[in-house]
Amino acid sequence: MVTAGDFRNGLTFEDDEGSVYQVIEFQHVKPGKGAAFVRTKLRNVMTGSVVERTFSPTDKFQEARIERKEMQYLYNDGDLYYFMDMDTYDQIPISKSLLPDAFKFVKENDICKLVSYKGNVFAVEPPMFVVLEVTNTEPGFRGDTAQSAKKPATLETGAQINVPLFINTGDKLRIDTRTGEYIERA
Repeated sequence: MVTAGDFRNGLTFEDDEGSVYQVIEFQHVKPGKGAAFVRTKLRNVMTGSVVERTFSPTDKFQEARIERKEMQYLYNDGDLYYFMDMDTYDQIPISKSLLPDAFKFVKENDICKLVSYKGNVFAVEPPMFVVLEVTNTEPGFRGDTAQSAKKPATLETGAQINVPLFINTGDKLRIDTRTGEYIERA
């Protein structure tokens, strides 16, 4: 059990309705008159929504253990994406609705983190950086030397990003999956 007076950034707890929250910000407030309270900004780990709530410092909650396990992405079959536990070789199907937009940069055999609470997977975290090959892009023209000139490129996963003019088809690129931006040639 954890009390609201013990809240720290990053702490996860289960409230009375069964929702699991992570503390983003907290502030212990001791007004001149009245009882002290804890003002918080919380993220619901299942839905991602952010709420602001106040608690009495003596309110008690059950601490929630969020598990992050590295698993290998194998393949997709329609709306199901299959991941393999590297230790037990068990395969786990995950619904497409749980995958983030950044999953478009993940190719087969990449390692992702499956985030679960009490055995229920509620999110998939792709790797921060991936190396992908450019399958299609227009050639850059000599003389196109504007500093921030970009052109569209299609990657081996089917994702499209903007790249500098000197990138050609067949080049391998390092991509930041959080922003979807080109970082460097690999």
